[in-house]
Amino acid sequence: MFNMFLYAVGVMYTPGPINILGLNQGIHKKVKASIGFFAGVGLAMFILFLIFGYTGENVIKKTHLIYISIVGSGYILYLAMKIFKASIQINEETPAKQLSFKDGLLMQLFNPKAMLATLPIATIHFPANEITGATILPASAVLALMACLAPCTYALIGMRFSTYIHNDRILKYFNTGMAILLAYVAFAIFKAHVFDVIAGVNAF
Repeated sequence: MFNMFLYAVGVMYTPGPINILGLNQGIHKKVKASIGFFAGVGLAMFILFLIFGYTGENVIKKTHLIYISIVGSGYILYLAMKIFKASIQINEETPAKQLSFKDGLLMQLFNPKAMLATLPIATIHFPANEITGATILPASAVLALMACLAPCTYALIGMRFSTYIHNDRILKYFNTGMAILLAYVAFAIFKAHVFDVIAGVNAF
């Protein structure tokens, strides 16, 4: 059981598109306004754990990952552009282009990293720890909560860091940096799970 949670922490709390967005929300002091986004992430992970927990690899096969990756990388790139274009005003009460529950839900559902993280847990760790039948539901809920808290933790770190920032231009630089980083993640996902897969198929 300990190894399962250790693995979950390792994959959920490493930098990724969701956690990068969480950090950015914290830097812009939008942690409370982003609770819906975090909840969407948690619900997406709960859905994935239930799907894989009860069906294993029968529903979403590895061959489906290429199509999911296309949608996921495209959505991440869209959010990168959204952040890049966002207006920056430190004293603004409700900043424009706030990330929503739908953003968190869709981005995580179509995030290949989320699927690659949940699949080993649901198909290997669950059976190894005798998590079957009705016990899959609470186990999935606990793991989904952990997933929800990951970007929230990054957001709190970003909020703490933001107390030292008192210039709109500096925040704009952060936004640009975050957008570039997200765009890189999107292209990296596309290359690893789409381009390289197609190239590998064509090589035979």
